[in-house]
Amino acid sequence: EGYAKIELENGKAEEVILKVGISYVSIENAKNNLEKEIGNRSFDEVHEQAIETWEALLGAIKVKGGTKKQKQIFYSSLYRAFLWPALRSDLNGEFSDVEGKIKKADFRYYTLPSFWDTYRNKLVLLNMLQPDVAKDVIRSVIDRGENNGFIPTFFHGDHATSFISAAYNMGITDFEVQKAYDLLLNNAYKEGGTRPYISEYIEKGYIATPKIENPHVESKAKAGVSKTLEYAHDDYSLALLAKALGDSAHYEDLMKRSKNYRNVFDKNTHFMRGKLEDGTWVSPFDAEYPYYEYMYREANAWQLSFYVPHDMPGLVHLYGKEKFEEKLDSLFSTPWNPKHIARNVSGFMGLYSQGNQPDHETPFAYYFIDKPEKSQAVLDKLMQNYFGIEESENALSGMDDAGEMSSWYVFAASGVYPLSPADAEFLVSVPVFDEVTWTMPNGSILSFTHKGKGRKLKEIKVNSESVDGYFIPFQLFKSGGKVIVETGKD
Repeated sequence: EGYAKIELENGKAEEVILKVGISYVSIENAKNNLEKEIGNRSFDEVHEQAIETWEALLGAIKVKGGTKKQKQIFYSSLYRAFLWPALRSDLNGEFSDVEGKIKKADFRYYTLPSFWDTYRNKLVLLNMLQPDVAKDVIRSVIDRGENNGFIPTFFHGDHATSFISAAYNMGITDFEVQKAYDLLLNNAYKEGGTRPYISEYIEKGYIATPKIENPHVESKAKAGVSKTLEYAHDDYSLALLAKALGDSAHYEDLMKRSKNYRNVFDKNTHFMRGKLEDGTWVSPFDAEYPYYEYMYREANAWQLSFYVPHDMPGLVHLYGKEKFEEKLDSLFSTPWNPKHIARNVSGFMGLYSQGNQPDHETPFAYYFIDKPEKSQAVLDKLMQNYFGIEESENALSGMDDAGEMSSWYVFAASGVYPLSPADAEFLVSVPVFDEVTWTMPNGSILSFTHKGKGRKLKEIKVNSESVDGYFIPFQLFKSGGKVIVETGKD
């Protein structure tokens, strides 16, 4: 530990160029990094290389049409999506692991991703545009997992499962797949690791909410509803990896567990609701009241009652189509009670919170009752009014959380969204631009062209053939082609 103090001679007006080498291992490595990465190059040369590097990455998605502000928000969002995780290994391959031990590996060692947020979209972008980085991030996660027998999480849930399964299903296989899978199975079945209360979840099919008299926003408990819903999604993601690896026994068990979201759905109130140890519902119950970690994690019942991204048809069946639509309409139109203040829950459109991550899939839910135009109306309002706000026109409506909200905008503005990431498929919506062109690392090019007036989705065509439904596979990005999104005014 220490510091450096630099004093400049009074009256000197010349520029001072300071070159810095960084290492989390040693001063010697920092010197080596400095010499090999910068050496004798000038500031302008280093600056130009940085511009070229970012231009190559940001230029992978090109847009035509749209307003200047929409383009600024789009490319600023794409930039922020790739600021994390950060590289921690040195040029010689050495790094300090999670226990502080110095290791040397043949891969680049990265910080732990913000899994609770970024599994939804940002890590999908990483898989798509920088698969070599994604591969090394997975290797870094495996290295951490070998220390205690569990793949780590970040904050809540077990969403490294979604990231790794999605990567594998998108063709990223150059890592120790079996080792990663075995560690993820430990997460899903063994107590004392990544999934708190996993034994209870396996036994009951849900995680119970303890009875607390007059719980308030900051009452601490298990966040049992959130965990049950998230574990069900994680089970589904791991089931897909089990199937790909030929493990039929775990595939069948995990697919069965992926339906556990039904165990916290109250058919009388049509909300995801906390259950007590004895299986009765938590009462009294106010669906609008938010919790930081009592029944829900940074959310209320409204915001989590549509979170089943891996089985939306099953969720619609629980509600019934009419009730599902009615409930969604109410979510986006019922005013938020200003007396309900919970950390991180912000950026409201009705009761929906764009400023936080737990309900970011919900705007797409109307697709599953064949009313994509209602989803599009919500998406357009969110993109127009919740990004690039305030006088500066560059503020967000809440937390970016390591690039998750930025990635949400990139996908929504492009007209595709990875609703269930491990499925390696994308829901098609109407882009805000006339044309969006993706150039993939393998050189393939996939273009999305918006044709027609208005924002009501009429038809999706892939290479001149009409699509049955609303999804396209990731394979289309790898093979290339043309997607036409046709719209009308009514």
